[in-house]
Amino acid sequence: MLFTELGLSAELLRAVHEQGYETPTPIQQQAIPEILAGHDLLGGAQTGTGKTAAFTLPLLQKLQSSTVEAHPHRIRALILVPTRELAVQVNESVVGYGKYLPFRSAEIYGGVSINPQISKLRRGVDIVVATPGRLLDHMERRSIDLRQVEVLILDEADRMLDMGFVHDIRRVVKVLSSQRQTLLFSATFSREIRELAHEFQKAPREIQVSSPNSTVDRVTQVVHPVDRERKRELLSHMIGKDNWRQVLVFTRTKHGANRLSKQLEQDGLSSSAIHGNKSQAARQRALNEFKQGEIRVLVATDVAARGLDIELLPHVVNYDLPNVPEDYVHRIGRTARAGQQGTAISLVCVDEHQMLRDIEKLLDQRLEQVVLAGYEPDPSIKAEPIKTGRSNGRPKNRPNNRPNNRPSQSRGAKQGASASRSRSGGKPSQRATGNKRGSGASPRAGGAKPGGAKPGGAKPGGAKPGGFKAASNRGRSSNSSSGGRSGQARTR
Repeated sequence: MLFTELGLSAELLRAVHEQGYETPTPIQQQAIPEILAGHDLLGGAQTGTGKTAAFTLPLLQKLQSSTVEAHPHRIRALILVPTRELAVQVNESVVGYGKYLPFRSAEIYGGVSINPQISKLRRGVDIVVATPGRLLDHMERRSIDLRQVEVLILDEADRMLDMGFVHDIRRVVKVLSSQRQTLLFSATFSREIRELAHEFQKAPREIQVSSPNSTVDRVTQVVHPVDRERKRELLSHMIGKDNWRQVLVFTRTKHGANRLSKQLEQDGLSSSAIHGNKSQAARQRALNEFKQGEIRVLVATDVAARGLDIELLPHVVNYDLPNVPEDYVHRIGRTARAGQQGTAISLVCVDEHQMLRDIEKLLDQRLEQVVLAGYEPDPSIKAEPIKTGRSNGRPKNRPNNRPNNRPSQSRGAKQGASASRSRSGGKPSQRATGNKRGSGASPRAGGAKPGGAKPGGAKPGGAKPGGFKAASNRGRSSNSSSGGRSGQARTR
């Protein structure tokens, strides 16, 4: 089957052809016709199999085919994603495939100033790609109107629900039209997640192009048993001996990512770390350096794993096994993308034997174990408990895209310091006058100083005639070249 047989418009086929695609992947072949027919859909596919295009192409086709009587740039489609990186990646796909269509898109996520996002929304957009936390910020400020959304898409739905975003998603769904079409896509679906996901859909069609929780066949998976104190030594040895030029390493915690990155630098290996505590500008800068080959090792946490799309990435290393077995599937899915081969290596110490068994149970296979000479585990070392950082099945420090401390002003105060005086004639609110409105940060959270980010920091821009305007917010701020830390909303 070819893309020309899926009923897509000439504009979409032209964009697809320019990106070098002629034949749709299995998930695209099955999902696109169902979406175009108007059905709700629960779609599961392995990471790197074209899942994003499977919903982006039919979404653009539906918006192109339907008529809009008024407000040509009202929000007609909402795509929810768990992380900033995935928001950027999905919006890039929307822009790329919609380059010959007149639609506008905006990516909405935390970690950057909210003011440029508000400015772009006021100018009008058709498609919004958002993280749940920052979207709720806009809803509370009434800077976004979702009442006319025709299509709701939850990408990486299992991850969002697992991260505890289900309550945020419910709040968003309450304001949407009941006549909407709802699509849920993910690489993995547990029985519990599937049942919960059906809460948001009406008689959904289910597509699973591979067995649930399976891994990409082109990924070679190897486990190296090693003592916990020798993991870093073994990692540096493998990178240097085999001359790996590009390797993505996963750790369990943010502190562990920072520490390992510094240790690798001390070993003479160029490295950088990305995680939820890094500003969006810093995360994007590290990712760009990694893609361009300026650094050899990128150390990341699971929060940063979603949305990392790195072409021809040859090696993924699990320095720490993940707390959740499903995250293993997503981690190793960063390699062997677009038909390429890849290697996933796990460094497993005695503390992680149960985690390894849980992963093998999920995959329904035993992973090959290879003990490397000189790094044999010491059998006298006893297992120590691992702090999972979870409580009641949910992350203790849940990745959050909203500010740590929400402004508590009245609705009038939210419109600016000038409106901060109460009806009773009280003094202006210190918070309203001491912090630029819309920054989303409080003094306790290291918020903005007076005169911080200017409202509407992004310069207005217009789409070229017949072109696609992408309203992007990639770490820009009017008061800082490093991503506007003093004027941005901080994330956990």
